[in-house]
Amino acid sequence: MTVEVIRKNCIGCGACVQTCPFDALELVDGIATVDPDKCTDCGECVAVCPTMALSLEGKKAPQETVKKAVEKIKEFKPENPAVNAYFGVWVLIEQNYGEIADVSWELLGAGRQLADELGVDLAGVLLGYNIKDKVNLVYEYGADKVFLVDNPVLKDYRTEPYSETLSMLIKKYKPEIVLMAATTQGRDLAGHVATNVETGLTADCTQLKIEPETRLLLQTRPAFGGNVMATIVCRNHRPQMASVRPRVMPMPKREEGRRGTLVEETIDLKEEDIATKVLDFVAQGGSAVYLDRADIIVAGGRGLGTKENFQLLFDLAKVLGGTVGASRAAVEAGWIDAAHQVGQTGVTVRPKIYIAVGISGAIQHLVGMQTSDVIVAINKDPEAPIFKIADFGIVGDFQKILPLLTETFRQKLGS
Repeated sequence: MTVEVIRKNCIGCGACVQTCPFDALELVDGIATVDPDKCTDCGECVAVCPTMALSLEGKKAPQETVKKAVEKIKEFKPENPAVNAYFGVWVLIEQNYGEIADVSWELLGAGRQLADELGVDLAGVLLGYNIKDKVNLVYEYGADKVFLVDNPVLKDYRTEPYSETLSMLIKKYKPEIVLMAATTQGRDLAGHVATNVETGLTADCTQLKIEPETRLLLQTRPAFGGNVMATIVCRNHRPQMASVRPRVMPMPKREEGRRGTLVEETIDLKEEDIATKVLDFVAQGGSAVYLDRADIIVAGGRGLGTKENFQLLFDLAKVLGGTVGASRAAVEAGWIDAAHQVGQTGVTVRPKIYIAVGISGAIQHLVGMQTSDVIVAINKDPEAPIFKIADFGIVGDFQKILPLLTETFRQKLGS
C-alpha cells in the first residue's frame, strides 16, 4: 500500500515533499507524485497536507505514525562517515562595538540543553576587536569554552572577514552543531558560512531537539506561510547549522563567577584584502528598533481601520513605558513603518505584556508573539482567534476602551 494522491485537491505547495522522511515524494508538473519503491506508508505527508490531497487507507493513529517515523530515524546510518568526527555545540556570540546582543544569551541557554543531551561541551565563538573583556560573560551564561578571535579587521561587521574566520574555526575544530541568531547580521553570515563549509542551514527555528540515538538535531520552523511546522534534519553533512530569532528561546540565568576554557585563535586578515569598507555607523532612532527587547508592547492590526487610530496605541504605550507593534496587515496598509511589524515576516517578541488591539490572530502573527508572558486581546469580534491564546480578553470598541485604559494607567502610575 502506498499513499494515494487526489490530483484535483493538490495545490502543489510542496509541504508533503519537505516532510517525507524517505524522499518518496516530488512535484511533477505542480502535482505531488509518490515513488512506491521509497514510500513506507508512514503517513507523515498525509498529516501535513493542507488540502487533504493525500490519503492512506488504513493509516494508523497519529501517535503510532510518529513513533514509526522516529524508529526509522533511529535506524538511519549516515552516508558520510566523516560526520562522526564532529563533536560539540557552538553558539556565535553576536556583538556590535562590544555590546553583545541578548539573543546570544538565549542561544547559549538553548545550546546548554543540547550539549547536555549529547554529553559534549558548549562553546561560545566571539569575534571582534578589543572584546576579550566579554569572555567571562560568555562563561557565566553557560559556555564551557570560548573561541576568541580578536583582530582589528573584525572591529566592524563585514561579511567577508567574519565568514572567513568562522569557517576557519569550524573546519579546524569540527563542531557538530552551530547556532546563530536570525538577526540582520546573523542571516547575512549564516548562509555564507554554510556554503563555505558545505553543509545545510535551517533558518528561523522555533524549536531545537536532539534525537539521542542518531545525534541528529531536529530543527523545527514554520513553513508555507506558517501553516505547516516543518522539522528538518541535516543527515549527511556537518556541522548542523540553525538560526533562531530573538526572543524565541527563554533567557537563561546568569551564573556569576562561572569560568571555562579560553581558546585564542589568530587568522591572517589584512585590511587591504577586504573589498568592503565601513565609512560610518549611523544609529537608527525610534522605539521600534528595540521591539524585540521591549517588556511591554501595544500592537495594532487591521481592525484599527485607519493610520490615525494608531495614535491611541502610542498614547497607551507611552504611559506604560512600552513600545508599539503592528500586524503585517497594518504595515501593508501603510499605517505604520515595517520596523514595528510583529510576526513570522517581522520581529519575534517575548514581552512581559502584549496588548493586541484589532488583531484577529492569524497564525503568521501568533508565531511572533505567542510566547509573551501575558497576552491581552481587545477586539470587537468575540470569535477572533486571538482570544484562544489570550490570558485576558476584552470584547468591544477599542476607540472607547483604549482612552479609558490610558487614563486609568496614567492615574495609577502617576505618569
